[in-house]
Amino acid sequence: MSYNPTFNTKQQAALRHLSTSSKVEQVLYGGGVYGGKTWLGCYWQIMRRVKHPNTRGLIGRAELKKLQLSTMLRFWELCSQMGLKAGEHYTYNGQLNMIRWFNGSETILMDMAATPSDPDFHRFGSLEITDYFLDEVAEMTKKAVDIIDTRVRYNLIGGIPKGLMSCNPSKGWLYNDIWYPWKKDLLPPHKAFVEALLKDNTVSPDEVYEAKMMRLPEADRKRLLEGDWDYDESIDWIYDYEDLLRCFRDEESKGDKYISADIARLGKDRTVICVWHGLHLIEIHELRKQPITTVVTNVRQICDKHGIKLSNVICDEDGVGGGVVDSLKCRGFLNGGRAKQPDKFTNQKAECYFKLAELIEQNKVVFKVQSFRDVIVQELDMIRRRTPEADGKLAVISKDEIARM
Repeated sequence: MSYNPTFNTKQQAALRHLSTSSKVEQVLYGGGVYGGKTWLGCYWQIMRRVKHPNTRGLIGRAELKKLQLSTMLRFWELCSQMGLKAGEHYTYNGQLNMIRWFNGSETILMDMAATPSDPDFHRFGSLEITDYFLDEVAEMTKKAVDIIDTRVRYNLIGGIPKGLMSCNPSKGWLYNDIWYPWKKDLLPPHKAFVEALLKDNTVSPDEVYEAKMMRLPEADRKRLLEGDWDYDESIDWIYDYEDLLRCFRDEESKGDKYISADIARLGKDRTVICVWHGLHLIEIHELRKQPITTVVTNVRQICDKHGIKLSNVICDEDGVGGGVVDSLKCRGFLNGGRAKQPDKFTNQKAECYFKLAELIEQNKVVFKVQSFRDVIVQELDMIRRRTPEADGKLAVISKDEIARM
């Protein structure tokens, strides 16, 4: 194999940390767009497998579909540039999501999403790997990453566990665990952060792309182009990060019990059923791609368990959720429905998001579901205030809209 790439200075720094001569075990690389994150991770994984027989690497992303349609496209492109051919140097099993290399090494492709049905990531339990590359790690929970990190013990190269993660700035666990300690020069010696921004990509600069990034709204430009980890202290957030963290505590619950359910639409999303005791969230149940009859049965079983009246059950009525509402004869919720205060909010969805923010700020909401902390914080932290309409009504940009931008 003859392949001699050119590395920018930030990639060189990351590779030094990842070498067997370094005691660093976990490297976070990134902080902005187009800094060569995915390319570096794929290159490192390929070289480790090719150079070291009978080793096993893991490449993960929060969603397997995103991994296949984004990260792995760069991976296969690199394989081709390196002269590595399918059937000769490696075979790919799409059902097992595994690459087997000519020298006995393996690469596992992994969905890292946190799910209420597997909050402790039991699916990682029997896994043994040599190293890992986690792309866009801000989309994952800290618990998922911590558990994968404990799985690094198989045929270690140089006897030192190694993991590489890529990221853009986020206000989740990465901020507290890596970026802030790094900024204060308090990062423990077994971890390293290499800040890589678009301006650092001197090997393949893209002036057109940079010009596009310069036209982004200020908050997005500062986060993605300038690597500003405090980007979301701007006026568009709804939920204060510290207020959200304070919600996760153990406190006596009082009042009636309720169920709120977000019903899967067209089989693409998961159905999430939440059990509330007053304003305390006490249970979360998840169903993936289940028919309406199964959803209805599960809601009835949860009602029986907690003694909840159907009049205290509310389900998302958009799409197929209407069928659940009809079957249960419970309350329905339409996101685009008329707000109770129509002079102040554009619709029911906006009114509920702002009301939740008010209750959280008043310290009245409690999340007694510690295992879902990262998921809940990440979901709510993505909700943003929309620029006020001409009539001054409050509106929100949902996490789905943000994902499509």
